[in-house]
Amino acid sequence: MSAVILVTGGTGLVGKAIQHVIETEPEGSRFGQRPGETWIFAGSRDADMRDAKQTLDLFEKHKPTHVIHLAALVGGLFANRERKATFLRDNSLINDNVLHTARITKTEKVISCLSTCVFPDKIDYPLTEEKVHLGPPHDSNFGYAYAKRMVDVQNRAYKEEFGCNFTSAIPTNVFGPHDNFDLKHAHVIPALIHKCYLAKKNGTPFKVMGDGSPLRQFIYSRDLAKLFIWQLREYDSVEPVILSVDEHDEISIRSVANSITRALGYGAGAQFENEIDDNGQDRKPASNAKLMKLIGEFEFTPFEQALDETVAWFLDNYANARIGQTSH
Repeated sequence: MSAVILVTGGTGLVGKAIQHVIETEPEGSRFGQRPGETWIFAGSRDADMRDAKQTLDLFEKHKPTHVIHLAALVGGLFANRERKATFLRDNSLINDNVLHTARITKTEKVISCLSTCVFPDKIDYPLTEEKVHLGPPHDSNFGYAYAKRMVDVQNRAYKEEFGCNFTSAIPTNVFGPHDNFDLKHAHVIPALIHKCYLAKKNGTPFKVMGDGSPLRQFIYSRDLAKLFIWQLREYDSVEPVILSVDEHDEISIRSVANSITRALGYGAGAQFENEIDDNGQDRKPASNAKLMKLIGEFEFTPFEQALDETVAWFLDNYANARIGQTSH
């Protein structure tokens, strides 16, 4: 059976991971490319999905039967705090254009990528799929969070009115090769990798904002890629699915920073600024019980191995990686 799978945001962290899995999994793998499948990995150079016409042109060019929708304006804690209106509007436009275009072009299935930031700030833990709309998100990133949360609302509306097979995934914190390592706009692991690299290179202290106490669940991008491929092929409910390691596998930012110093061979260790206001949320554990019940057996890459592979990719690709402007 032929299928054309369009991956929006296909040149980013998760898109590159999906491409890696599709190209490297052995024949017969649950996650490898199947006969009759064509995979299209589209980036912002192919279409600005904030623009309805460019989005439609992309769909008409490739005629996808399935879409994994990863395209988004993303950033770390401080970018989200500084640009709430921009994150809200740009992501709302992107999501609306993709879902509307998928409907009018009769795309068979769309999986959109959300984030655990869609969950309410004040909620009983662990996070589970049915808690998405039970209160407002954390104030630090409400623009991005509300834009992403609305995808779940849109999915349900399109299913009820038009019968569309639209669903969504909610990953926890993702990291891996091809990440954005820009010091100002990156998420915590790539930002700390780049910061530690510069500290080692320049013989300066490796300073980490906050006291290192917050706990997070981190998922390796190549593990997440396999879960997206599983969801594309084997999951058809409109209800979202949390894609994550187990809630008991939370890691503190302090432990992450120390692991990065080990991986980069930086002997001086991390220095924590101890400003509690810089911490963000203390923890937001998410349950992967629904995922594991549905998928059955799945082996997650151990954190230290995944971090080592990410650091190795960063060092090998520093000249061409997304590192932003740096004076060093």
